[in-house]
Amino acid sequence: MFTGLIEDVGVLAGRRSLGQAGKLEVRTGLPLNEVRVGDSLAVNGACLTVESVQAAGGTLTFHTLAETLRRTNLGSLPLGARVNLERAMRLGDRLGGHLVAGHIDTTAEICGVRKEDDDWVVTVALPAAIAHLVIVKGSIAVDGISLTVAELAADRFAVHVIPHTWAHTNLAEARAGAAVNLEADLVGKYILRQREVAGGAGGLAMRSLEAAGFGG
Repeated sequence: MFTGLIEDVGVLAGRRSLGQAGKLEVRTGLPLNEVRVGDSLAVNGACLTVESVQAAGGTLTFHTLAETLRRTNLGSLPLGARVNLERAMRLGDRLGGHLVAGHIDTTAEICGVRKEDDDWVVTVALPAAIAHLVIVKGSIAVDGISLTVAELAADRFAVHVIPHTWAHTNLAEARAGAAVNLEADLVGKYILRQREVAGGAGGLAMRSLEAAGFGG
């Protein structure tokens, strides 16, 4: 489990195909003496398991399943791409962002980036697969970053990014047309599932999420 607060922006240093699966090598400034083989890290929001640690070179190697490469942007990123990294949260840690499982729902294209006062506004296409889980003032993870939905339309949403987040994540390189990983709010998913199992109406209306405290 993660919080969506990025600890480091690493660099994709290597990739190797293993049939439909593969291996990724990421160069990072994380304290590798604190990282162990078998640890979980979110790479652009996707939960991956550390397969090897090369402390001397400052690199981590991850095995990536075919499903991970298909569902995320990790399979299409070029070598040298900057990726957001976060170690799994520990019991007792502050939850500064929101609960992020590291299970990417889908990818979507950035529609545009604009400066607004001191912040940046990033607009992202809204895939139909998660549209019912996205609400204004709700949480969403974009490439693993915990962000709040500020604007919402039928086919897109926008997030406002503060200067600190802009400077310390790969959003500083965001551009129209780039694919980002999206994970809808985990709590919203459980609410929806609970209503489905209980025999509620097919979809979960926005007013139901707002009544549960996910909007304002």
